[in-house]
Amino acid sequence: MQNAVLKFALLLISVLAAPLSVAQDVAPDVLLKTVTSEVLAIIKQDGAIQAGNSAKVAELVETRILPHFDFARMTQIAVARNWRAASPEQQEALTSEFKTLLVRTYSTALSGYRDQVIEYKPLRAAPDATEVTVRSDVQQTGKERMTIDYDMEKMPTGWKVYDIKIAGVSLVTTYRDSFASRVREGGIEGLIKSLSDKNRQGALRTVNVDR
Repeated sequence: MQNAVLKFALLLISVLAAPLSVAQDVAPDVLLKTVTSEVLAIIKQDGAIQAGNSAKVAELVETRILPHFDFARMTQIAVARNWRAASPEQQEALTSEFKTLLVRTYSTALSGYRDQVIEYKPLRAAPDATEVTVRSDVQQTGKERMTIDYDMEKMPTGWKVYDIKIAGVSLVTTYRDSFASRVREGGIEGLIKSLSDKNRQGALRTVNVDR
C-alpha cells in the first residue's frame, strides 16, 4: 500500500510543470491547477505514454518537470546536516545524481496514470509570501481520499516545488535515513557513488525494457 501511495504521489509531482514564461506570473495554486489539467490531458490522449514508451515519457518529463523543481534544495533537504560537509563540487554531483534518480522514478510513475481526480484547495498565503503550501485532495476510484501538499518557493524564474507531503509525510525526507547510512559507511563520496550506481542500473533496465 505504501509503495502504491508513493508511486501515485510521484506521478503527481510529474504533472506540475509548465512553460517557463507562463509560470513566472501565475499564482502557485493556479499554476498547479492549470498545468495539471493540461498535462493529464496529454497523458490521456497519448497512447505511447500510456503504453510505457520510455522515450515519450522521458521527453514529457524533461520538458515539463525540470524547469519547475528546485532540485538543489530538494537534495539539501534529503542529505540534511551532511550537506554542509560536502564541498561545492560534491554538492553539485549529489544534486545531479539525485535529480536523475527522481526524474527516472517520476517517469515510471507517469506511465501508470489512470483516472484519478485532483481537487486543489484555496491558497491561504500573504500576497507577498515567498514560500507557500498548496494543498490538494486526490480521489481514486474505490479508495479513500488522499491529501497531497506541495511546498513551493518563489524564485526569479517563477514558483518551484521543493517538497511534497502525503498526509503530512515528506517524500524528500524519506531519503534521509538511507543517505545518512551511506555517508556513515563511505562518506560523501560513498553516497555519490551509491546514487550513481543506482542510476546506472536504472538506465540499463530502461534499455532492456525498450528492446
